[in-house]
Amino acid sequence: MRLLVIFLTLAILTGCSAVDMQQYRSNEPRLDLFTFFQGKTKGWGIVQDRKGTLTRQFTVDITGTVNGDGSLILEEDFDWSDGEKSKRTWILTKLDAHSYMGEAEDVVDSASGTLYGNVLNWKYKLNLAIDETSWKITFDDWMFLVSENLLLNKATMSKFGLKVGEVTIVFQRN
Repeated sequence: MRLLVIFLTLAILTGCSAVDMQQYRSNEPRLDLFTFFQGKTKGWGIVQDRKGTLTRQFTVDITGTVNGDGSLILEEDFDWSDGEKSKRTWILTKLDAHSYMGEAEDVVDSASGTLYGNVLNWKYKLNLAIDETSWKITFDDWMFLVSENLLLNKATMSKFGLKVGEVTIVFQRN
């Protein structure tokens, strides 16, 4: 029994180990986050629950502006399949060659991003309105630049360490 507990503990810990982002450092095409999102970008996305069932679809129109202070402002306008319309404004800051910080009104504290090659990983908590309440949902957000004008985004959503859903988005620069 003790051996089984040790084995399960090791399996859980190794399953939760972080990805070494440096393995992507030579991937092409290289993602320049500010260049990709500067100007107009269109996105098409889906939301799935923890079982993989499609729950919502959306489109998002993004306008990106690089400010004089070097930050990138992303104004996002969402159009949801159920008729809802929503907005979010991100302020992204490049901290060093591979590190980014992001802030938005519904983001708890701030988002932290790591970029190598063509891959960006964002981690953050988002206040999501669910029915009449608000839940703090953790996002593990992965972006993959596949061509100069096409970026794939897959985010896992979790609460208390348990997966509650996924968001998949395709972004295309205009």
